[in-house]
Amino acid sequence: MTLRDLLQFALFLGLLATVSPVLGHYMHRVLSGERTWLWRCFGAVERGIYAASGIHPEQEQTWKGYAGSLLAFTVAGFALTMGVLLFQDRLPLNPQHVAGMSWHLAFNTAASFVTNTNWQSYAGETTVSHFSQMVGLTYQNFVSAAVGIAACTAIIRGITRNEAQTIGNFWADLVRVTLYVLLPLSILFSVFLMWQGVVQTFVSGVSATTLEGETQFLALGPAASQVAIKLLGTNGGGFFNVNGAHPFENPTALSSFVQALSIFLIPSALVFMLGAAVKNRRHAWTIWCVMAVVFVAGVCALLWAETSGTPLLHKIAGVVPNLEGKEVRFGLFGTSLFSTVTTDASCGAVNAMHASFTPLGGMVLLVNMLLGELVFGGVGSGLYGMLLFILLTVFIAGLMVGRTPDYLGKRIEGREITWVMVALLVAAMPILCLSGWAAVSDWGTGALLNHGAHGLSEIFYAYTSATQNNGSAFAGFSANAPIPNVTLGLAMLVGRFGIMLALLAMSGSLVTRKTRPVSDSSFPVEGLTFGVLLLGIIVIVGALTYLPALSLGPVVEHFQMLDGQLF
Repeated sequence: MTLRDLLQFALFLGLLATVSPVLGHYMHRVLSGERTWLWRCFGAVERGIYAASGIHPEQEQTWKGYAGSLLAFTVAGFALTMGVLLFQDRLPLNPQHVAGMSWHLAFNTAASFVTNTNWQSYAGETTVSHFSQMVGLTYQNFVSAAVGIAACTAIIRGITRNEAQTIGNFWADLVRVTLYVLLPLSILFSVFLMWQGVVQTFVSGVSATTLEGETQFLALGPAASQVAIKLLGTNGGGFFNVNGAHPFENPTALSSFVQALSIFLIPSALVFMLGAAVKNRRHAWTIWCVMAVVFVAGVCALLWAETSGTPLLHKIAGVVPNLEGKEVRFGLFGTSLFSTVTTDASCGAVNAMHASFTPLGGMVLLVNMLLGELVFGGVGSGLYGMLLFILLTVFIAGLMVGRTPDYLGKRIEGREITWVMVALLVAAMPILCLSGWAAVSDWGTGALLNHGAHGLSEIFYAYTSATQNNGSAFAGFSANAPIPNVTLGLAMLVGRFGIMLALLAMSGSLVTRKTRPVSDSSFPVEGLTFGVLLLGIIVIVGALTYLPALSLGPVVEHFQMLDGQLF
């Protein structure tokens, strides 16, 4: 790592650590129903939405009511998005006259965007109309992110409230997050992206003459507005097929750096929103530091793997880094930073082709997702995924040292740990079961561009990305067929709502408990000791669950690479 890379890395972490507490405190005020400085701009709009839709924000819901509203909203959004995609050829703003999607691709895409996954089994610029991009997909980029933040907020309320029955009003949380957080940030970020050169137009495209004298059609469209929310909301779906590697979507090194920062911005701020809610900033900083340690380790490991190259590259030209599938505009460090960020968060945006990484480099990306995408993670989902491991850590550590297993004054009992284990099983079963099925079925092996250990990694990566709601791909698994589209769509839905509903149920259990004063008998949840224990639990659970699959895929491929075999 060069001095320039170190300075860039330090700037990234410094900006994240500086801005996150400020934004987290602001989000706590917004979701507590307090007036902020943006109330003058959007207060009338908020009241108008409540009046038009019959929402009474002061009427709070139990966890079952909250979950029911969340699911009803999601089902309606799924139907809207799938309908738009099926009939986009009959809808306006279709200058390229793209056809309606097949039923299985529309199902996969609708499931992908309502779950904040944004997996794409299609090429954006040739398969989706401008209307579908804006009404079907960009709309879901906003509301799926808002749903995740709302669910996280409700779970936090379950921890902080004392002998209560309700955890908030879903509809009010949804409106406030969208109006006061996602929309203003997206407007500002869109302007920045347009300044950097990201396209924003309703023109279908332009024709250009290449150096060889051939005519090439360059697709255009309203990209900047979608790119902004795809990153801030950790969605990740690219307006163009090659996503953040496309110069119309990510034109400069500065835009790539800021895009990577924007992916982490809200998930990082949510950690400090938790600290503000529980009135314990040290606890928030402890969680943030655990996330940061894993993130730094991931960037360094990925950069080392790609800088080391392969034995065949060494034989041909000496020590040569692996530049295959990477944009030279961003360099190895810019690629490693962006790729680690996007797999740590539940964001499928990419500025390089992950399938072209070295076996150990690809394994770093897989491990990032398999840890539960809780290294800052998705908007909302990252923090409540981390809360899952925090409760497990408190319970195990408390029993080991003979202290009361409680978290911030709330006693942790069998019911909460049961829901924690349900969430862990829900996260693992689709990945392992569907990957295993695909690996021994004709429809799975027939969709592979590569076979052997790399082919297994392609399958494993696809179902990991879907279940963990990431959306990035190894690009070697041709998923646009009925069975892959349906199974990937189901994995997204189970991974998103299975974990979310389990933790909402856990929140409903905790909210009724009496908050006890934290005493010497309580296990401390801040400081170095707790941070190390939390990190250990995260790594151990991940290793025990997924090590066999990783051994058969990227680890075997690494040893084959050392023998000169490439896929």
